[in-house]
Amino acid sequence: MNTRTTGPTVLISGAGVAGTTLAYWLARHGFRPTIVELATGLRSSGNPVDVRGPAVEVAERMGVLPRLRDAATEVTALSFVNTAGRPVGRINMRALQRASRSGEVELTRTDLARILFEASRDSTEILFGDTAIAFHQDAGGVDVTFAHSAPRRFDLVIGADGLHSTTRRLAFGPEAGFVRHMGLYIATVPLDGPADSRTDVVIHNAPGRMAALHPVHDRAVAAFVFRHPGVTDFDPRDTEQHRRVLAGSYTGGGWRVPELLDRALTAEDLWLDSVSRVRIASWADGRIALLGDAASSVSLFGDGSTLAVAGAHTLAEELAATPADHRAAFARYEAKHRELVDPRQNNVGAAAALMVPATRAAIAARNAATRLWPAVAAGAWLRDRARPRPAHRAPAPPRVDTDRA
Repeated sequence: MNTRTTGPTVLISGAGVAGTTLAYWLARHGFRPTIVELATGLRSSGNPVDVRGPAVEVAERMGVLPRLRDAATEVTALSFVNTAGRPVGRINMRALQRASRSGEVELTRTDLARILFEASRDSTEILFGDTAIAFHQDAGGVDVTFAHSAPRRFDLVIGADGLHSTTRRLAFGPEAGFVRHMGLYIATVPLDGPADSRTDVVIHNAPGRMAALHPVHDRAVAAFVFRHPGVTDFDPRDTEQHRRVLAGSYTGGGWRVPELLDRALTAEDLWLDSVSRVRIASWADGRIALLGDAASSVSLFGDGSTLAVAGAHTLAEELAATPADHRAAFARYEAKHRELVDPRQNNVGAAAALMVPATRAAIAARNAATRLWPAVAAGAWLRDRARPRPAHRAPAPPRVDTDRA
């Protein structure tokens, strides 16, 4: 709990990766952060995510990098299998990571969110089980009406509440104006037992569909990524709707698909959402700004967690540089962070082609290409880690990143 009585007050919507990182750095700079979170406690998927590139340095400066490494998975490769389960391609992730000296860490989003929350909670007020339902801003601040708590006034409001952001809807307009479905959905479900391999993410493809087993310590996570048009009136909280969409997309199938599908369709903790891209002309409107997926979702492949951590640090630094001029701070944050975000947003098609080929011929070509990946793509992969690159560059082998911070 933050007990300081001076410094600007900042309401952060969302206790995910972006929100807790921002709260930590704002408190370090003398701000008074308050996080409001709709869930009644920490709520996060057990899906693996990556902390890489600029986020590694931020984590190191926060003093949490050793804890992230302690919680890391043992994944070193992507292994592609055919209907019978025989290997048909492989990408050695560890070799590429060593070549880049990136120091990246893969861990579950649950562990990442918990570690970041624990780093920030002593200097942050937390309101669990609540959400903002209205904003009214003027030249001096933002009056916030909550669903349950008494109304309060804050100097600034930051929406770090994910793809389906309430802050963005209230302050900027309906979701349909900013969120574009990219032709894919993803579903994940944790399994009761371990994966067959502790080091390989095992992936099976049929045209337009992917099923995978991702090892996470002593358990496995099953993931389904599939091409599907946008669902009318999609509700991210409607599990029955999610089951219908998933079941209709995976009739039949080889490898372990029927077994994994049965588990997913009966699980209470099934998670499904659209692979979407958020595009908004400006991430700030007066004293209200957006962060993470609320501002610039880059789909569910790859760098969501990294960009959430890096963006939160950049935003805090810019607000600290000009605490009396939030407009200038928001503008600098957006200009700097878009340099990281924009190239990643443009890589959705390349990631989809690698992970979810649309035809049998494309699957065969991808499998053949993976056997040559270190020789062909390592150089481009290193360049991508050094600085953002346009979409036509060879992308890093993506992991399914379901961070919605």
